[in-house]
Amino acid sequence: MPVAREPHNLGDLLKYEAPNLYSRDVATVASGRKLALGTVVGRDTATGKLKALAPAATDGTQIAAGVLAFDVDATQADRPDAILIARHATVASQALVWPAGITPVQHAAAVEQLQTLGIVVRTSA
Repeated sequence: MPVAREPHNLGDLLKYEAPNLYSRDVATVASGRKLALGTVVGRDTATGKLKALAPAATDGTQIAAGVLAFDVDATQADRPDAILIARHATVASQALVWPAGITPVQHAAAVEQLQTLGIVVRTSA
């Protein structure tokens, strides 16, 4: 009998957020991307748009700016309606989506950047 796997949902990712949606921002994901819930993102300093975290980049996306609260399909055009967990929250580490090939040092730096924003990454959450 095949096993059915349910994809992550917001409850798997977000374990605490501040009242009155204080933890969330509406942001634009740059076109040409399809990003999953829980993706750690950076903000392109030239455009202000979100892209998946890119630790080796030099355009601002090397710095973690938050975590996406929902899947975002921006393959055809910019999506100005993305929900970003931007501050004062607790997220579950197992629900975060990291870039392929991220090194342990880059991972630790990104977690520290999230903590600077008030986003606590919990392994037991």
